[in-house]
Amino acid sequence: MLRRLFFLLAGLTLLSAPALAAPAPKTETAVFAGGCFWCMEHDMGGVPGVLKVESGYTGGNVDRPTYRDVTSETSGHYESVRVTYDPAKLDYGFLLHRYWKLVDPTDDGGQFCDRGPSYRPAVFVSGPAQRAIAERSRAMVAKDLKRGTMKTPILDLATFWPAEAYHRDYAKRHAVDYNVYRLGCGRDARLKAVWGG
Repeated sequence: MLRRLFFLLAGLTLLSAPALAAPAPKTETAVFAGGCFWCMEHDMGGVPGVLKVESGYTGGNVDRPTYRDVTSETSGHYESVRVTYDPAKLDYGFLLHRYWKLVDPTDDGGQFCDRGPSYRPAVFVSGPAQRAIAERSRAMVAKDLKRGTMKTPILDLATFWPAEAYHRDYAKRHAVDYNVYRLGCGRDARLKAVWGG
């Protein structure tokens, strides 16, 4: 009986003691602009090793920009996404490879049906290591283009401003509206024309 009570108390102690959690994975981030951030968020989110994709704004001269500020084309910001990933599962080079297939890198007037400076494609880098990888990747893609000239810049990342809550996870929360927009915008048809397949 005493032994049973001991094991019962020991079990309660173990249950009440804080569990030893596995260390959180080291994460890194990458920031890309490629037209509509709903589409970029959706398409980058399915990559194994990607932990989170956030829609937002970067590259401009307005602090805490709103969607209205950005689409007014006066803020200098790009619609963009910040991708948080586990570098033990995928590397920055792979994310770049994925990114190029999601944009028309020859179009610097916007992307697909979304026109204007806030919809231009760009790779935003957070330091010399990312810049070196991005520049190599961009050069390789430029050689592979079947038509047109590479016009997507590699830019230094400044502040990334998360978009308003109603833009986040838009494709998941409004699947029908998102799919109608995507089809109507001709994104997939244009990507097929640019990259084949």
